[in-house]
Amino acid sequence: MDCLFCKICAKTIDSDIVYEDEKVIAFLDINPVNPGHVLVLPKIHVEHLVDLSDEDILPVMKVVKKIMKALMSQSDVEGINILQNNYSAAGQVVPHVHFHVIPRKQGDGHRHWPGTAYQEGESAIMAERIKSAL
Repeated sequence: MDCLFCKICAKTIDSDIVYEDEKVIAFLDINPVNPGHVLVLPKIHVEHLVDLSDEDILPVMKVVKKIMKALMSQSDVEGINILQNNYSAAGQVVPHVHFHVIPRKQGDGHRHWPGTAYQEGESAIMAERIKSAL
């Protein structure tokens, strides 16, 4: 398989692993937003979150929480971002489901994307579209 993260799971590519069990692996991002930025992913190859089974997502989310707690125990961490991108249009670079657990502190210079208010009636239409798809 030509997936970078599958190669890390198989230990054919070195990484700084911070957690591993039968189903999940977590390692330091090689281009961290802040020091301690960890990627958490299932060991099975699944490209997008929507394709990950309910059974397989639970162990991943438990590890995300565990990593978050470990990072929050560090004296210089004041907050955590949990980020998960799907498809290239949303910024997914490696086509293997993964969660970014990013330690944050006040004034670290990183900002969220800007929001834009809905036009009159637009939010109700969008809410209905989402509800009908559920």
